[in-house]
Amino acid sequence: MTRLEQQLSFILEIDKEKNIFRQTHLSGGGRAENDAEHAWHMATMAWLLREYANEPVDIARVMMMCLIHDIVEIDAGDTYAYDPAGLQTQQAREQAAKERIYALLPDDQRAELTALFDEFEAWSTPEARFAHVMDNLQPLLLNNSNGGADWKAHGVKAAQVRGRQGRNRLGSERLGELTESIIAANVAKGVLPEE
Repeated sequence: MTRLEQQLSFILEIDKEKNIFRQTHLSGGGRAENDAEHAWHMATMAWLLREYANEPVDIARVMMMCLIHDIVEIDAGDTYAYDPAGLQTQQAREQAAKERIYALLPDDQRAELTALFDEFEAWSTPEARFAHVMDNLQPLLLNNSNGGADWKAHGVKAAQVRGRQGRNRLGSERLGELTESIIAANVAKGVLPEE
């Protein structure tokens, strides 16, 4: 297979990300969003909100992390953030998917995107930490926009949302404050029960 054929094979494979639907619904209570929409939204948010990163970041690198972080869900499926059973097997499923999907690329691009994915997963750089803020903030904003319907449907409690959002301050103090204010407002409205 030529280099171009390998690249085109990968490009067509990742189109399948559009078929992976998430538990989060579009703003205002529309249909469930898919992984590709989530990734696009995160990447756009990263560019717009980059001034709130705790440290200077290479925004192109952050945006690429946002765009590729859920490609593995083509094989692994979406793991709902508040599904303890799914979370136990998530890493193994995603590791196997990463190996298969990124292997479609030429070796140099496979190595580059695999390293970028691993960096994101490890929270090991300012870029990875800021990309994770986007990954957490994006569904929080959507849940907030639809009156917490997704949280209600799954019986999610405030402590669970705080647990997921708690590391946001590692990438952005300001956006960490924002997430806490959104959670507090939903607790006050009775959308997110404390217990």
